[in-house]
Parts: sequence; structure tokens; C-alpha cells
Amino acid sequence: MTYEDATGELAEIAKKRSCKRRIFLCVLCALCGFFGVATRAQDEPLAVTRTTRLAVLQAEDRRAPTPRDLAIIRSGLHGGDPQTVRVAVRALGRLERPALIADLVPSLRHPLPEVRAEAANAIAQAAQGWKRDKAPGAPAIDGASSPLAARLKVEAEPDVRAAIGDALGRLPYVTAVQAEAAERALIDMAARGDTLADRLGVAQGLEGLVRTERQLRAPGDETVALLRRLAIARKGEAVTGARVRRLALEALTTAAAVDAETLGAAAHDPDAQVRREAMRAAAAAAPQVAPADLHTLLTAGRADDSPITRLEALRSLRARGDADSCAAALAAAGDRDTHVALFAVDQLAACGSAPDAAAALERMVTDLSSAGLPRSWHRAAHALVALAAAVPARGTAVLPQFTGSGTWQLRMYAARAAAQLADRTALEKLAHDEDDNVREAAVDGLCKIAAHDADAVYVSQLARSGHQVVRAAALALEGTPAPDRAVPPLTAAWRRLTAEGHDNSHDARDAIARALTSLGAAPTPFVPKPPQHDLNPEDLRRLAAPRARVTIRGVGSFELALFTAQAPASVLRFAHLAESGYYNGLTFHRVVPNFVIQGGSPGATEYIGDAGFMRDEVGLWPHVRGAVGISTRGRDTGDAQIFVDLIDNPRLDHEYTVFAQVLNGIEVVDQILEGDVIERIEILVGP
Repeated sequence: MTYEDATGELAEIAKKRSCKRRIFLCVLCALCGFFGVATRAQDEPLAVTRTTRLAVLQAEDRRAPTPRDLAIIRSGLHGGDPQTVRVAVRALGRLERPALIADLVPSLRHPLPEVRAEAANAIAQAAQGWKRDKAPGAPAIDGASSPLAARLKVEAEPDVRAAIGDALGRLPYVTAVQAEAAERALIDMAARGDTLADRLGVAQGLEGLVRTERQLRAPGDETVALLRRLAIARKGEAVTGARVRRLALEALTTAAAVDAETLGAAAHDPDAQVRREAMRAAAAAAPQVAPADLHTLLTAGRADDSPITRLEALRSLRARGDADSCAAALAAAGDRDTHVALFAVDQLAACGSAPDAAAALERMVTDLSSAGLPRSWHRAAHALVALAAAVPARGTAVLPQFTGSGTWQLRMYAARAAAQLADRTALEKLAHDEDDNVREAAVDGLCKIAAHDADAVYVSQLARSGHQVVRAAALALEGTPAPDRAVPPLTAAWRRLTAEGHDNSHDARDAIARALTSLGAAPTPFVPKPPQHDLNPEDLRRLAAPRARVTIRGVGSFELALFTAQAPASVLRFAHLAESGYYNGLTFHRVVPNFVIQGGSPGATEYIGDAGFMRDEVGLWPHVRGAVGISTRGRDTGDAQIFVDLIDNPRLDHEYTVFAQVLNGIEVVDQILEGDVIERIEILVGP
């Protein structure tokens, strides 16, 4: 069963029935393995099965640092319980050690298709370790690709073929010959199987291959022709085939191989995400598409029913330097969707020569009577930064009313505007703000316009508690010509952060270490404490198939299906924090339209989360619209901040943990603005 089956056809069926939530949740549970892949072997006692599976999960959670841990995981491959085998296969892949590929290859022949699909994914994940290590030779990559290609030729299950196709597309090839062979295997796969699962696997594989192997070779003519066919809707597959079309069109866009016929079909596709991708493709369309046709397409996109399509049309008009881009942005500043309107306001920054645009920005920043109300400050804040770029004199005139605002977000945007205006006085004032996010923005601005002439300001930030401002200050002090003034406070900040021992101060620590090293005073390396582990049998049973309800103050609520089987450590950590009230009162501090929203930081910044790191649990579930992931800044650096995909984001697949999927209320997610408050998160166990 594919993702599209679950979120497309079955969701439509469920809408017509009173048990919509139960049907959709059961589908999600089945897809994610909540119910297992098969019954337990009759001769294996339940207690032994549970003990073995938990031991495998715990060894993976420790990242298997010892031969004993590896032996525990390997033992799971040979037990009588299929679900334990699947967990062990997944665990070996998540270690990202290419040497373990040989252990995984036999599972490509396992009797159960779920295990074979997991094995294909695990082989590709294990191969990612080559990206960190010394570049492998071609024979090493062949050791991963050859078993996958061989299995693809004989595999009878479409879903397994799809997993193999995806895996072949993301191996780290080192030669053009290898990339061409993978491309050939995917073309042959498309020729042999025409199920929806086959086409999805081909589209996933080719999108990944085109995106990651562009430096090795451009896709061949046969591949381009195949992608163009996949990008056009088939009769009866308006819903279920949408993801195939999105992936195919994304690959064509990356390869700059979108032709007029494909672009025209995509622009009228029944799926909003395909139409959005058509707008994006227009900015990088192949030369054979006439500029007048592109202008017509983007103009039509501005009036699309879907806000994600309207926003992308605006972006592409600007990217193409279209003569109508300022007029389009001015009109869209009044869009009924707030995200489209704010994006349009941002675009007016390049429209200083258009009197109407400049006048509109001035109107937006003149009346701040409602800017102090919740969810009412955004337009004025965005307009200020745009006005500072468009008409600097007017930006300078209105800046003081923002630097003195009682709303810290307005002061943060004021710091960004002051940097645009090179207003050092305003930046130095904001660098002593009570809020560390304001200080960070001010320090970043001072670094750009004053460099080391403002070292005294940077030094004064190093005693602050906010990791974000300490990081910004340390980066600004790197290479300072006055080391005697900088080294002592940098060293003091280093000692304080290392004494605290919080994993999530690593960005600030890394910045301090860089600065001290540049000044000839490299610090003693930090030795992190052992990671905390949340896995325990009681909670794994209690949270076998949970949901979560997220309530956003003044907006509404949405529900999540939590993927305990796929990401047990992430689900348990999230559930424990939610049940303790950790998330209550925190915000979604990062909102990037047509990408993600991110929240759950006590400091309303990506640099402050829960103190201890979480391990990544990347898996088969893709980053589709409504997927919920763990934010990281490097492998295994999650600090319990979460993000929700607003659109399909295939470049995040297999890189960021997906631990949940929006079950209902996606329209609430779409309404969330920067700074919106998480009223509470409730964990719902049972039917």
C-alpha cells in the first residue's frame, strides 16, 4: 500500500462515513507498522520476542558503539519474529556504516515483502556513511547497487520494487557510469511494471538521482521523456497519482528539462502541489518554452485557488525579472491568505522605484495601533524591512517607533531593518535589548556593517544565557585584531557552557571554539555526556498506536498519528515532554511558506530546545505535506523541536526523522503564523 492510497483514495472514502478518523488512523497505523508485519512465530515465547526486540532498539539507540551491541542487532536478523527482523534490519541501516551492507543484503530475499522493502531502504541508508568517510572506490558502491539492481529484476511485489527504486536513486555514486547504470535500472523498472507503486518508485528514484548526481551526468533523453510522461495526470488518478507527478516534475525542474507541453499540463493539474511545482518550474524552464507563454502561465498562477500556487507564481515572476513583478506583488499584498500577503510585502523590497509600492509600504508601517495584539504584528514588521530596502530614507524615519515597541518581534525586525539601513546607533541600542533574539539580530547586523569596530558590543553578549546570541557574538569575534580583549570572555563563556553540559549548546560552543582557535587559544575539546534514553517496555506498549492533539492559541487544533513502530525513541521523547507540559506556551518561531513550520523552542529560536540530543530515526515514511519531523543541525542533534511539512519536501527524505503525520486539521497548520503559541499538546492513547 502506498502513501497515496492512504491519504488519497481512503481519505476520500472516509469522508463519506461517520468513522473517518478511525479508518484513516488504521490505514496510517498499517502503513507504519503499528500492527506488525506478520504474526509472531508460534514457537517463540512472547516474553522472549519482546525482550529481543527491546534489546535491538536499545542497541540502536546507543548507536551500537561496541561489538556486543552489533551482535545484539545482528541476532535480531535471525529470530523467529518477523517484526523483530524488520526492526533489526532498520537498525543496521540507521547506523550508516557501509561495512554493514553485507549483513543487510540477505534480507532482500526475506519471505516477507515488508522486510525486503526495509532491507532496500537500509542498504541505501548504510551507504550514506560514505559521505562522511573517505570517498569510496567504485567497487564499494557497486557492492550496494548490484544487489539492489539484481533484486529489482526478480521482485514480484510492487511496493518492494518501489523501495528498491527509491534506494537506487540515492546511493552516493562516484562515477558517471554508475549513475547511468542506476538510471538504466529505473527506466527498465518503468518498462516492466506499470502499477502506481512502480511509478512512484521510479519517480522517487529519478528525482533523487537527478538532484544528487547532477555533477556526474545530466539525465539522458530517455529519462527525460519518461519523466515527462510521469508528470502528466492519468485518467482516474487525480488524487492517488499526484505524488508521482510532483516528483517527476520536480526532477524535470532540477534538470531544466520542462517542455511547454508538460508545463502547460502541470499548470492545469487537479493537484495544487503539482500546480505549485509548475510555477516553480517556470522560473527555470527550458529555452524551448517561449517567454510570453511563461508570463501567461505565471499570471494565471497568481489567480489560482490554492495559496501555495499563488505564492510560487509571485516568486517565479521575481526570479525571472518579469516587468509585472512589482505590480503583482503590490496586488498580492492584499491577498486573502496571510502567508501570500506577507510574502508579497517582502517582495516589495525590490520595488522602490514604483511609487505605488513605496506608498503602500509606508501605509503599512505608519499605523501600529494593532501591532501589539496577538497575530497582528506581522504585516508592519515585514513592511518595515521591505521599506528599508525600497526607500531607505523613509525606513530611517519610521525605525524609532519599532525599536521602542513593546512587542519583541517588532524590535527583532527593527534590527534587521537597521542592518539594511546601516544604522549603527539603532543596532547598538538593540544589542542591549532584554530579548536575546533581538540581540542576535542586532549583533548579526553590526557584524556586517561595523565588523571588528564593534567588538566591545560582541564581548558584552558572551555572558548571556541565549545560545543564539552567544553564537552570533563568538562568530563576530573570530579573527579579531584585539585578542587580549576577546579571549578571556570567550574562554569564560566556553567554561560556562561546558560546565552546563547541555547538548543543544553545541552551535554556541562550536562558534566559541572557532573564535578561540582563530586567536591561538584553542579550548580543551568538549566531551559530551552520554545521551539520555527514553526507551522502556512499558511506554512502548502504552504508546503502541497513539495520537496527539496540538492546540494553537487563537487558531484551532490538529491531530497527529504518532509512528511508534518506525520512530520509537522520537515518539516516546515527544510524548514524555508533551505529557510533562514542556511544549505548553512555546511557539512556532519559524514559518517558511511553501516549506515548513518549526516550533517547540523555549527560546523561540532554532538554537535552544530540550537539553539532551535525540538520535535520528530516518525511515521509509516520506516528507510529504503534513509529515511531522524532528529539527536537527547535523546527524543526531535533535533537541525536541518539531516541524511540519507544508508541502512535499523530497530533499528532506531519509535526512530528517518523520515521527508523525497530520491526521486531521491540516487547514489549521496552514494558518499558523510566526510566533503563534502552542496552548497545549495532549497525547491520546486508545480508540
